[in-house]
Amino acid sequence: MIKIAVYGKGGIGKSTTISNLSVALSKKGLKVMQIGCDPKADSTTNLHNGSEINTVLDLVRKKKDDFELNEMVVEGYNGILCVEAGGPTPGMGCAGRGIITALEKLEQKGAYEAYKPDIVFYDVLGDVVCGGFSMPMRCGYADKIFIITSGEYMSLHAALNIATAIDNFKNRGYATLGGVILNKRNIKNEEEKVNEFIKNINSKLIGTLDRDEIVVVAEENKKTVLESFPESNMAKEYEILADNLLKSFGYKISKDKKLREYNKDADDEQPSNPDTKEEQPSNPDTKEEAKC
Repeated sequence: MIKIAVYGKGGIGKSTTISNLSVALSKKGLKVMQIGCDPKADSTTNLHNGSEINTVLDLVRKKKDDFELNEMVVEGYNGILCVEAGGPTPGMGCAGRGIITALEKLEQKGAYEAYKPDIVFYDVLGDVVCGGFSMPMRCGYADKIFIITSGEYMSLHAALNIATAIDNFKNRGYATLGGVILNKRNIKNEEEKVNEFIKNINSKLIGTLDRDEIVVVAEENKKTVLESFPESNMAKEYEILADNLLKSFGYKISKDKKLREYNKDADDEQPSNPDTKEEQPSNPDTKEEAKC
C-alpha cells in the first residue's frame, strides 16, 4: 500500500488534483482510497457527483462508535473509496481534531485491511501545519508528502511552511518530502519562481499542470476532468503526473495493469508488493512524541 499526503495552500487545487489523480490511477487498475482531511468535507465531491456523504465526525457525533465501516467509506466513481474527515460544529471544537478522529476510526474499523487499497491519498489543508493537520506526516500514515503550489507569493509561503515542518520531522522516522507539483496560475516568471523555491528546499519537480478552463467546466458538472474530458490535454497531464508519482516510489503500471518495480535504466518489469518494501527505522527516543 502506497500512502501519499498532499499539502498546499487552501484554494490551490489540491482536491481537484488529487481527485483526478485518483481517477487516473483507478483507470490503470489500482484500488484507490481518497481521504479528505479538511473541515469543509469537499475533497471527494467530484468523485460522487456532488452528493453529500457522511463525514467521520458527523457519524461520531450522532452514533458515537456505533456505526459500520461502510457508513464512512463510500464507493465513488470507478470504485474509488471516498472518506471525509469533516469538522467540528462551527465555532466549537478543533478542526485538527477531526483529522485525528477520522484516521483513528479508519484504523479501529479496519478500513485498510477490509478494502486493501493499493494507493491512499490524504488531502490535507496546508495553511496550518500543526496539531491534527500534521497527522498524515506522522505516525506512519503517509510514506511521502507532496506539495502543490503555484508561483504566487502566498502559495509559495504556505509551501515553505509545509516544507519546513517536514524538515523538522526528518530525523524522527516520519514521512519525507517526495516533491513539488506546480499548478499554474499563469503569473509572470512562474516556473522560474517555483524552480527557485524547489532548489532552496532541496526537492524536485514531480509534475506541472497547466491552467485550463475545462477543469472549471468539469467541476461545474461535479465531475473530474478524466471523467468529463478523458481525451483532453488536461486529462493527459493528470495521467502523466500519476505516472510520475508512482515512479517516485519506484513503481509503474504494466500492460496487464499490475504494479511493477520501475527501473529507468532497464525496462524489465518485475512484480512487486509495496507492503513488503523495507520500512524506515524509527527513532525510539521520539516514539512517544509521535504517538497519536
